[in-house]
Amino acid sequence: MENLSVPQGEFSLARFPLRKNDTLRAWDAADEYLLSQVAGATGDGDAPLALDGSVLVVNDGCGALATALVGAGAGVQSLSDSYLAHLSTEENLRLNGFEPGDVKCVSSLGEPDGPLDVVLLKVPKSLALLEDELCRLRPHITPDTVVVGAGMTKHIHNSTIELFERIIGPTRTSLAVKKARLIVATPDDRSPTPSPWPTTYDGPGGISTVNHSSVFSREQLDIGTRFFLDHLPASFEAERIIDLGCGNGIVGVTAAQRNPDAELTFIDESYMAVASAEASYRATLGGSGTARFVVGDNIFHLSTEPPIERGSIDVVLNNPPFHDDHAIADATAWQMFTESHGALRPGGEMWVVGNRHLAYHAKLKRVFGNCDIVASNSKFIVFRATRT
Repeated sequence: MENLSVPQGEFSLARFPLRKNDTLRAWDAADEYLLSQVAGATGDGDAPLALDGSVLVVNDGCGALATALVGAGAGVQSLSDSYLAHLSTEENLRLNGFEPGDVKCVSSLGEPDGPLDVVLLKVPKSLALLEDELCRLRPHITPDTVVVGAGMTKHIHNSTIELFERIIGPTRTSLAVKKARLIVATPDDRSPTPSPWPTTYDGPGGISTVNHSSVFSREQLDIGTRFFLDHLPASFEAERIIDLGCGNGIVGVTAAQRNPDAELTFIDESYMAVASAEASYRATLGGSGTARFVVGDNIFHLSTEPPIERGSIDVVLNNPPFHDDHAIADATAWQMFTESHGALRPGGEMWVVGNRHLAYHAKLKRVFGNCDIVASNSKFIVFRATRT
């Protein structure tokens, strides 16, 4: 936990889930710059923003923006595709003596209460997600709405600015401060632009793969997943299967095709990923099979009931992410492996695909006590670990 000092006050902030030796902060220089802009403290002559109307923050990774704005007396809505970001916002509000209900959390597929007076947007890594978000927000924006984006300079490109120009209105950028930059857009009275997302492509096995804008490999099947699918067994003879970190659901839908009597659970911390997985499943299998689609921080912390019981799962399928926002990290993989071990019954199996350099073999062996290499090529390895 560290203290953030900004014009709105000083706030204690932490990244959740709490991890030993976590070197990443709960905010970055772009958050600080954006909060200075809100307070009129950047030195560029802009007046402080009025916070007595409808204020929306977008992509607030750990709740730093929302917490500081609540501290300044604003009523805040927070829109994010990340369930974990919403949980982090609630925890950081508690850390600073506020109530979680002081911020209304809205999923990326939800509708904020509008019209909006102020929109403060952290620029996401994905240009597709930014386009989708701006298109979805445009109907709630009026010519009087203040729209300010923020990001680190290395993540703001001409294409980023062009999206604000095309969807919102005339746009200018600020000078860089601590390698962060602001994007100030002036809404005009143009008609809203429909979002081009979700899109669909045909995957192997006749799977109709539906992809919302934040989903990894949303335009074509990535080669790691293809390699994984090529080496999954024709049948697990399993009753309960989890597609953990499901993305667009193609791995879980393939498992459902090959195990028609199994109960599938699709889990991801991204609202758009879970929606994509459900749409892919319905488009491919219709009403056949038994499946559950749930947003969750982890296997044992889901957004809806019932919970996953320990020792109740036969197979977990997993293609772990190896990025934590913009940083390369393995903490999420460790968490997924540990949770899966707890969820599996004795004799249950975890199947994992990963890049060769990520050393998942050592991690799985440490958690499970065993790990087999099912298949490998020059880039990827498919692993199988069994709960003994």
